[in-house]
This record gives sequence, structure tokens and C-alpha cells, in this order.
Amino acid sequence: MPGNSLSFASQHDVELCAYAAAGERRAFGELVRRHGSAVRHLLRRMGAQAAEADDVAQDAFLAAFERISEFRGEGTFAGWVKRIAARLYLRRLQREKRLAALAAEEGREEADAAASLGNGGDAEHRMDLEEAMKVLSAPERLCVSMCYGAGLSHGEAAEALNLPLGTVKSHVKRGLDKLRARLAPGGKDESAGDAVVEGRRGNG
Repeated sequence: MPGNSLSFASQHDVELCAYAAAGERRAFGELVRRHGSAVRHLLRRMGAQAAEADDVAQDAFLAAFERISEFRGEGTFAGWVKRIAARLYLRRLQREKRLAALAAEEGREEADAAASLGNGGDAEHRMDLEEAMKVLSAPERLCVSMCYGAGLSHGEAAEALNLPLGTVKSHVKRGLDKLRARLAPGGKDESAGDAVVEGRRGNG
């Protein structure tokens, strides 16, 4: 194994990856030195500001180091780490945009959800919905709001929240069941809740 950074500098990327997989951090440091600027440049082209590009690139290389044993030399290391960085940036971008919109427009989204539940613009029903939303757990409320207030598919919500698709679908199903029970005591307005489920069937 090379004993100093100069000898690492003469190694091929695939060899450096093998050394890194064996625990040699200096070998991975050479990979970062070689490809860090290219990864940051890619992120800047995708729209990241300089500081954000630095942060995401650092996260990408950290993820690459943790998963270095997965790199088999099929394709280039540079291409592999760039794909990791791009996915991380897209997830960050989507999560920040979705959650910021949800926080800023929560009232409007819940009004939209009321309309989706078949209640139109009736203020009394919107108040009922706001009260009903309080019985949901935080994850259920977030997922229902994103899927029925912001109009995202289950898949889009899962990507924005960095959650498994099945988890989002479960939160939405449980949330809608609770809303139906809360909004339709004794069977009142039960058809409205069913209409929502029917209208969004196949979502995701």
C-alpha cells in the first residue's frame, strides 16, 4: 500500500477506491482532491449557490466513502459520485420547497383539502376540517396536507419528505380514515370521505 500522498497521487481511481474500501482515508482524500471541483461545478449548474454546492458535495463524498465498497469500477468514480450528489441536491431542493410552501400556505392548503373533501368554500366546513386535522398525528397531517392540499402524488410527497412510498401511503390512509370518522359521526358526510379516496385512487 502506498505510504504517502505522493504515491496515492499516481494511483488510478479504481485503485484508490480499493484502498479506501480497506480503510485508507488518505486514498479517499485523493479522490476528493481530484473530483471535488467537478462535483461542485455540477451542483452549481443545477442551481445551487456556492455555499450550498460545497455542503452537498461534502455530503456526497461522505456518502460515497460510506458506500465505497459498492463501487465496482463499472463506469467512472467521478460519474458515480456526481450521481450521488445530484440525487442529494434534488432531494434537498424538493424537500425545502415543499416544506416551505406547506408552512407558508398551510391555511390555503387546508381550504383546498376541504374542497377536495366535497365541502366547497363553505366556511363552516373548513372550520370543521381544521378541527378534524388536529386529531391526526404530525406525520399523518403532513402527508395528508401535501397530497390533498398541495396536490402532490404519493410518490412526490415521499421524495420531498425523504420517506418510503409505503410509509407515506400508510400515513395518508390512516389520516383519511380519521378524517372520515371525525367529519362523519354517525355516518354524516361519509360519502364525502369516500369520494376523496376514490378521486385520488391510483395516486403515487
